[in-house]
Amino acid sequence: MYLYSSLLQRQADNNPVRVGLIGAGKFGSMFLSQVPTSPGIVVTTIADLDLAAAQARCTEVGWDDTRVAACEFTEDAEAMIRGDNVDVVVEATGHPAAGIKHALLCIEHGKHVVMVNVEADVLAGPLLASRAREADVVYSMAYGDQPALTMEMVDWARCCGFHVVAAGKGTKYLPDYHQSTPDTVWSHYGLSAEQAAAAGMRSQMFNSFLDGTKSAIEMAAIANAAGLQAPNDGLAFPPCGVDDLAQVLRPVSAGGRLEFSGQVEVVSSLERNGEPVPRDLRWGVYCVFEAPNDYAAACFKQYGMNTDDSGRYSAMFKPFHLIGLELNISILSAALHGQPTGAPVGFNGDVAAVAKRDLKPGEVLDGEGGYTVWGKLIPATASVAMRALPIGLASEVRLGRKIRQGQVVTLDDIEADTDTQAWRVRAKMVEQFS
Repeated sequence: MYLYSSLLQRQADNNPVRVGLIGAGKFGSMFLSQVPTSPGIVVTTIADLDLAAAQARCTEVGWDDTRVAACEFTEDAEAMIRGDNVDVVVEATGHPAAGIKHALLCIEHGKHVVMVNVEADVLAGPLLASRAREADVVYSMAYGDQPALTMEMVDWARCCGFHVVAAGKGTKYLPDYHQSTPDTVWSHYGLSAEQAAAAGMRSQMFNSFLDGTKSAIEMAAIANAAGLQAPNDGLAFPPCGVDDLAQVLRPVSAGGRLEFSGQVEVVSSLERNGEPVPRDLRWGVYCVFEAPNDYAAACFKQYGMNTDDSGRYSAMFKPFHLIGLELNISILSAALHGQPTGAPVGFNGDVAAVAKRDLKPGEVLDGEGGYTVWGKLIPATASVAMRALPIGLASEVRLGRKIRQGQVVTLDDIEADTDTQAWRVRAKMVEQFS
């Protein structure tokens, strides 16, 4: 990509890439920690609802007093976007409605936007990315997060002429995790609630990682950006280590576990009995690809590729992801080359809200990682046909009827104010991309 040489030139020209950050949480703080050692990049503005905490985080991650004083801290993200002091906006709120609002403002005001907010991307990303392309600005996945890292491997495989069979990530998974709540989450991480609170870890966010919702959201993002399919009945989470990716993640017709070739899937670091999988991929990403001919398959063997027993399927993987520590790649790709590190091109996968327990009429849903629902990946066509409630809109809406545990909540089951920007943009995206 030759980003670094371009970056050094921007530094030499005293024309740094100017970044505005919305949301100085964990992801944003990790990015901020890299700024002092990144030539040619300056964070001009940080927008956060807690200004004192945002300033304190800058100091904690290594900013000196001069850098802190030179940065503007504001509660008004919209004013930052409308201003002329940023080239790239990093949206890291994690709030779907806020992400949609900020992305549309960036597009309107000619700012590139890096969407750490994958929740907003899955809710309406195809429409947002389309509008960004029309406005000649970049709308991008966030490098360092697993979807963008997976997209890099998918792009590599396709550019080399390989067929992508499967792509996704690893996680820690057991079936009963779908019923996990913020009250039960920390025992699965080996922490007490007090230890987690002292470390600044939010129980609802971490519960989303555990109950399967975050995996579904990230796989929907990959499906929509890579043109891959979502499995018909949700992610299967097959136990699998890195040495067995090509063997397990091939179609059932070829002896594997996939419903079909060309889909997203998440592998578990635990066997179903709770035993650890050897050489697991819990923190990493992967791409399984197929040799297009016998000659290429022979080359796999000759050059030491790890293949399935047929020799035709192989896998590339990265055993870790560093989230905000790697975010510069997306920022620089947008600012210097005008290219995203992944962006939705269609509406293949969606994430439906599913009841964690029997729910009663009048109960109010509490969204991603909460007590009431978890997010299940399903094909977008199925989601639209059943009028599934997307997980990104499943917060602070009231149920109008009884929902059984394991049942998908639909738009006909809820009472909600749908005359908001997030609901309208979602409806427009479904209409345009279904």
